[in-house]
Amino acid sequence: GRGSAGLDAARRRIADPAAAIPPREVQESALIGTSVINPLDVLVIGGGATGCGVALDAATRGLRVGLVEREDFSSGTSSRSTKMIHGGVRYLEKAVFNLDYGQLKLVFHALRERKQGHNGSLKGTVVYYDGQMNDSRLNVGLACSAALVGATVLNHAEVISLINDEFGERIIGARIRDQLSGKEFDAYAKVVVNAAGPFCDSVRKMANKDLSAMICPSSGVHIVLPDYYSPEGMGLIVPKTKDGRIAFMLPWLGRTIAGTTDSNTAITMLPEPHEDEIQFILDAICSYLNVQVRRSDVLSAWSGIRPLAMDPSAKNTESISRDHVVLEDYPGLITITGGKWTTYRSMAEDAVDAAIRSGKLNPANGCVTDNLHLVGGYGWDPASFTILAQHYVRMKRTQAGKVIPGVMDSAISKHLSHAYGTLAEQVAAIAQNENLGKRLAHGYPFLEAEVAYCARNEYCESAIDFIARRSRLAFLDTDAACRALPRVIQILAAEHKWDRARQKLELQRAKEFLETFKSSKNAQFHDGKHTGS
Repeated sequence: GRGSAGLDAARRRIADPAAAIPPREVQESALIGTSVINPLDVLVIGGGATGCGVALDAATRGLRVGLVEREDFSSGTSSRSTKMIHGGVRYLEKAVFNLDYGQLKLVFHALRERKQGHNGSLKGTVVYYDGQMNDSRLNVGLACSAALVGATVLNHAEVISLINDEFGERIIGARIRDQLSGKEFDAYAKVVVNAAGPFCDSVRKMANKDLSAMICPSSGVHIVLPDYYSPEGMGLIVPKTKDGRIAFMLPWLGRTIAGTTDSNTAITMLPEPHEDEIQFILDAICSYLNVQVRRSDVLSAWSGIRPLAMDPSAKNTESISRDHVVLEDYPGLITITGGKWTTYRSMAEDAVDAAIRSGKLNPANGCVTDNLHLVGGYGWDPASFTILAQHYVRMKRTQAGKVIPGVMDSAISKHLSHAYGTLAEQVAAIAQNENLGKRLAHGYPFLEAEVAYCARNEYCESAIDFIARRSRLAFLDTDAACRALPRVIQILAAEHKWDRARQKLELQRAKEFLETFKSSKNAQFHDGKHTGS
């Protein structure tokens, strides 16, 4: 039927190894080319998991789609998650007590001991399996997949106002400012989808300043610790700590991620973890480990804002939901908010269904994202990394300018294969053929070649885009990210033709950004007892 034809077309475009995303300038021109009589079907505001999910869903239904994101894909909440899919201890509890196994393969093990566990605190354990991901890379993959199937996606482009029709009765587009050039333009659409996460209320208020707020922001802090805090492939979740919170330690990208907190917060672009929140996490995990937990072990710490949603029509605040809400409280503006990474795909489907109803749109087929892999996913196999190790060398330029070969070892091959899927060969080819084979930071598998690749193929437009979202260095090790910055900027400058002033600005902005990630060096103690050591 029509659905399978739509799915086949999308698969062909996403799986084509020669397919290239349109350059940023081409995407911007396409948005500028829209008009009242030649509008997009859907304009999405917000390039997080939800917004990019909406763009991919709508584009694969044959709709004409644009998406704008004021910073970068995944720069807000979507890059600051727990990195779990199908996560949720509450989910586990339901599975056990309702015998609702769903997709959760529950395995009971009478574990006599758990590596590093204190006999005193651990009375017994349950082993279960869960999915894990690299959130911002998945998000960038969604944006690039959407671009490959025809969506016009543009990062670093901010909506500054919404456009009403001539009767002032319906939203028909948005005024947009390109944050890189300062240029302003209008983009028109039959329906605008507001997927701005914690900021969705400010977009709703552009339509009608009297609309009541729906977001109850909650801050979730995570910290990253060295690898010896978690055995490989095995995490630890404590469903109820002494004060009734959930605590966990999970291996992630060769380090350990621990969290989390759930406290009221203000909505800001760059949320920062408070010292007491970091200490809370350290204290919570301390009693379950034989490792001495030290503040100086914290390699990075960050805060993300959960957009917990209230239905504005609900009578009481108890309706605050971890589920998502889709509503059209102003004609032509569909808001989707709440939810979580695990459910982004079905959230997007709900939002596109609502947009089709609101704009009386004519999709070519129904939703196909349930059966779609993302870019780099077709033909990928866990053993794909061996091809990189066998067929490529890393050509490294020394300080003295000599080029020497380095081995494409298993750690680097696995990293590239997991981060780029089948496209990892293109990154390896750059490392080999353009002498960009050096590591960006000692002890981490990130290569210089990745910076060039992401600038060309993943809309990587700033140093922060690279260290925080194309690679995860800022999240894994704030100090290592800081040391890598000059080289990252040098490579981006060559790719994007930056002048000296822009390079200086990039360094300054990236350093300011990294100061919001509280490694032990960035700790801010105000209690008089600490001296920051």
